[in-house]
Amino acid sequence: MIRDKSARNPAKDAPKKEAAGKVAPAKAAKTPAAKTSTGKAPKLAVGKRGIIAIAPPSFRRERALIKRGIWPVAGCDEAGRGPLAGPVVAAAVILDPDRIPRGIDDSKRLTAEEREKLFDKICASAQVSVAVASPARIDRDNILRASLWALKRAVVALPEPPRHVFVDGRDRLDTECDCEAVIGGDGIVLSIAAASIVAKVTRDRLMCALAQDCPGYGFEQHKGYAVPEHLDALDRLGPSIHHRSFFAPVAAARAKHMPWTVEPVQDLFSVVDAEVQVEASVEIDAAASL
Repeated sequence: MIRDKSARNPAKDAPKKEAAGKVAPAKAAKTPAAKTSTGKAPKLAVGKRGIIAIAPPSFRRERALIKRGIWPVAGCDEAGRGPLAGPVVAAAVILDPDRIPRGIDDSKRLTAEEREKLFDKICASAQVSVAVASPARIDRDNILRASLWALKRAVVALPEPPRHVFVDGRDRLDTECDCEAVIGGDGIVLSIAAASIVAKVTRDRLMCALAQDCPGYGFEQHKGYAVPEHLDALDRLGPSIHHRSFFAPVAAARAKHMPWTVEPVQDLFSVVDAEVQVEASVEIDAAASL
């Protein structure tokens, strides 16, 4: 009777099977990722459940409007809502369908060098406009209203009035043309992604210029965001004219360094002695009734 060799020595064959199972994922990893319609391969993010492909923004929504005869189509986005200092910068972009620069993506996914290169390409091939909301306007109107004001100003400032506008976020703009708000639009709509790059690069350059005007805060490094180095400088030096007065860390630093500028808050629940004055005629009427 002929016996199966694998049955006689199962232990010898087991490592070979395990090794073969380990090689398969490595081969799969070498397979190139499929490119999207923009010609750019999706980025890969490592998560708890493995590798997740992040598709870049596309020109699909703009092209659908072009097929319906709606053109120009603009995308707009802003940079600088969260920082403690500096302006909010909004940008609006109308991409040329025949001259779209390769590599456009959400500005947060790009390096500073990539943003700078794409900024030049976008400005050279598309219609671009920028609007700025100063810290004074932010203090007066609040950060949301100031951002929406700057976004609308950027759309109005475009060389050619758009017939449709895509804006990043939840809030639509009060524009003369149709406006569509897209949550996470800088990672979905290519025109919004281009606007996010223009707004980010413009604001970063402004913050580097403000660093020369107000040295010591490190604006050229953190661009006004609430990182530990900025908070330490704010506590040590106090707020500058470029800080947003009503943001909590700035207000605390202002109370420490310039307490005379802080208005005391009235306690609405405190007991105040009040004198009650009764007119003589009321007293006479009350006595007569008795």
